[in-house]
Amino acid sequence: MRLTMITVDAGEVVLNDRRTQSSWTVKLAPYALSRCAVTQAEYAALTGTPLTEPLLPAVHVTWWDAVRYCNTLSLAEGLRPAYRFRGELSELGEEEVELVNPSGYRLPTEAEWEHACRAGTTGPRYGPLDDIAWHRANSADSLREVATRLPNPWGFHDLLGNVWEWCWDLYDPAVYGTYRVLRGGGWFDEHWSCRASVRRRSHPTYAVDDVGFRVARSV
Repeated sequence: MRLTMITVDAGEVVLNDRRTQSSWTVKLAPYALSRCAVTQAEYAALTGTPLTEPLLPAVHVTWWDAVRYCNTLSLAEGLRPAYRFRGELSELGEEEVELVNPSGYRLPTEAEWEHACRAGTTGPRYGPLDDIAWHRANSADSLREVATRLPNPWGFHDLLGNVWEWCWDLYDPAVYGTYRVLRGGGWFDEHWSCRASVRRRSHPTYAVDDVGFRVARSV
């Protein structure tokens, strides 16, 4: 099952962290990002995970599950996998992984994620929240099917709301070790969490019903 990918031109984005009151600019090469979060049907097709609701985002997926899915998807399409697992443990007792082929399927960096989310807009959101996102006030406390809210100007759906999305980046290794970045807000979040700049962190083994992912490739 081939995912729909959208190519994004080179650009730059300014990231902000409210916790540290810092900001930094990231220049980006062209890349492609999946139009929606990976669905349960797409995830099940490659992993054999029991299918419940095909068009719902794949959730209860750890960061490790997501990077392994990326490698499996690359192999299924005849591509060299993006990630190499070193088969050894880091100082924090977790397996080490490195990006060796950005042209294979991979998780987006948080800069790529925010750049695609903003889609040339400059406000906290790319449109009126109820029109573009499932969040606590309109989701009826339930995960929703992908692409049932309006897309952003570049054609991406659900970059805000429905599920938080894993990114490749470490959040702040000096303080939080191997915790990875989550972006986007979820179906149970208040409106202030569903903004393009909001950063959240979690351990890469974390799995819950409002965290999913989408995939990227360098082009």
